[in-house]
Amino acid sequence: MTGASGLSPKYEHHVVGRFAPSPTGPLHFGSLVAAVGSYLFARRVGGRWLLRIDDLDTPRVVPCMADDMLRTLEHLGFRWDGEVVRQSSRFEAYRTALDRLIRQGDAYPCGCSRAEIARIASAPHAGDGSVIYPGLCREGLPEEKAPRAIRVRVPDEVIVFRDAVAGEYRQDLAAECGDFVVQRADGPFAYHLAVVVDDAEADVNQVVRGADLLDSTPRQIWLQRLLGFPEPAYAHLPLVTNPDGSKLSKRDNAVSLAAGLGRPGTGSALLIAALRFLGQSPPACLERAPCDEILTWGIAGFDPALIPGFQLR
Repeated sequence: MTGASGLSPKYEHHVVGRFAPSPTGPLHFGSLVAAVGSYLFARRVGGRWLLRIDDLDTPRVVPCMADDMLRTLEHLGFRWDGEVVRQSSRFEAYRTALDRLIRQGDAYPCGCSRAEIARIASAPHAGDGSVIYPGLCREGLPEEKAPRAIRVRVPDEVIVFRDAVAGEYRQDLAAECGDFVVQRADGPFAYHLAVVVDDAEADVNQVVRGADLLDSTPRQIWLQRLLGFPEPAYAHLPLVTNPDGSKLSKRDNAVSLAAGLGRPGTGSALLIAALRFLGQSPPACLERAPCDEILTWGIAGFDPALIPGFQLR
């Protein structure tokens, strides 16, 4: 059963949502749709909306891109609560969580390289074509191997959750994922661990993002359980794709002041297009309205049940 926000009624009166772009390139129209969706899901019930910069993968971060994103969002009328959090300043928090997993026996060192795992012909493959880790180091690191990564043990059970857009989603972690990496061989903490720690510390209880992250959600739910964190409500929005059906990249349809967003009417047109992509019907009189006025209409009139693929429970 869902409430007015499209999410569980237990979240109705204390919603904390967030938008967490990665500064590896400018915002594109797909990321704008995620920003609009997360903003309206939270604001329409008087919730808080946080902004986090997911700059964990430092080698891929484009210098000054985070600041460009912040200026772009401000120009488009978004207003966030509290200070902007950057993952690059939170490594100590991730280390604390990882140490806890290791102490609990829920994580272990792995000495396998990707090439070694890929050579195991009998290893099953996940839906995305990647090889499921066969557990070579699960019972202890072989003497001839040095640790290359830290993996989390997954249970032989199905993780089930209800998504506000996709409906019920089920994944057998052992069969479809396998023990997954939470710290990579080259040092950085993995995305799954970082977002779980960040969301829990910020009291985020509503995660609205693109459908490309739907199949990673069971791994994050498993980490939340291991670390004793509450499970947020989830809504995975339909993806904006190229005409050939491929996922939109940050090279496509850049939404940035540097890419001409400052031209009169451009920001308003983009917000209207994002609302329509999400199944909403803003009136024609808003097409030339200021951005903040369009978002105000969205907060008052946003209906999650109109999102393509929305599953009402």
